[in-house]
Amino acid sequence: MKRKQRSKRVIPGFGLTMGITLALLGLIVIIPLASIVISASGLGFAEFVGIVTDRRIMDGYKVSFLCALIAALINSFFGVVLAWVLVRYDFPLKRIADGLIELPFAIPTAVAGIALTTLYSDNGWIGGLFAKAGIKIAYTRVGITIAMIFIGIPFIVRSIQPVLEKLDRQYEEAAAMLGAGRVVSFFCIILPEITPALLTGFGLAFARALGEYGSVVFIAGNIPYKTEIAPLLIMGKLEQFDYEGATAIALVMLLISFLILLLINSVQIYAGKFAGE
Repeated sequence: MKRKQRSKRVIPGFGLTMGITLALLGLIVIIPLASIVISASGLGFAEFVGIVTDRRIMDGYKVSFLCALIAALINSFFGVVLAWVLVRYDFPLKRIADGLIELPFAIPTAVAGIALTTLYSDNGWIGGLFAKAGIKIAYTRVGITIAMIFIGIPFIVRSIQPVLEKLDRQYEEAAAMLGAGRVVSFFCIILPEITPALLTGFGLAFARALGEYGSVVFIAGNIPYKTEIAPLLIMGKLEQFDYEGATAIALVMLLISFLILLLINSVQIYAGKFAGE
């Protein structure tokens, strides 16, 4: 009789490592999120609805979600271009350019916010040029979107780069031999392969922009009903010791963000299956 060979696991002690994993997930993710729900449960339903549907709060949601969505879409386009250039072309100082992509991760968000405000204000290098044409960037939703683009672009590039590096160029060469142009090759061969990674980067960039505070609050100007972001409204509630109101706003953002990320992941799974066929 043949003895059944036990499958060898790469990491020994599966039960111990799984226990550590579940414990960390519980302490770092599940318990903090559950605390938001528990804190908001202290409010009555009518009071909860009254807080989250206040005009100022609704405008804050609108600014945060709209600017985060626009920034993520812009980052998706330029992120593909940057990843393509960094993978497919060799040029002087390529490694430095590749390292600069991660600069938004390295610098403090407050420093980024001050730098962007100085650059895009009416007296700044770039903002001054637009101010002469009557276009205001800082302290508007345009400035908020620019700050979100700045902190979100690395997620797109770093998600797509590994896929492009592993992509076999023989498929592109075969398509070219069959008469397909560059546009057709990109949309029929390359884009389906990078779509799951692009959706992942889009979701990460959107989530980061939605919850960003430090780099956005300086350039936003924090004008009520116009440029106030939802995280700023939460901070305002906390400064007033209105913890239940802050958790109510946070809970709505959490639910909407969860639904959006769930939709993105569903599309990503479908795109992955479609690309694998």
